[in-house]
Amino acid sequence: MKINKDTVLGKVLELKGAGEVLAANKVPCITCPMAKMEMDTLKVGQICNMYGIDLDKLLKELNALKWVLKENQRFSSLIFSLEIKNEVP
Repeated sequence: MKINKDTVLGKVLELKGAGEVLAANKVPCITCPMAKMEMDTLKVGQICNMYGIDLDKLLKELNALKWVLKENQRFSSLIFSLEIKNEVP
């Protein structure tokens, strides 16, 4: 699933490293006590709109992070299967 403007903040924060990407983009909701009660309803697009955050830039960075994590997982699985077969150089 690709992260888009309608993805809720709680779902985004399930992604390892997403908190750092959000913080780097000055998303205040990750430290706001009130937002913690709204994690399952606050949408990325709404947050960007409220705080003047560049939505396109944020989505690119979050989806790039998601891709990197997916590729790392695939690479790790490949290395593990090669180790089992004793084929790691």
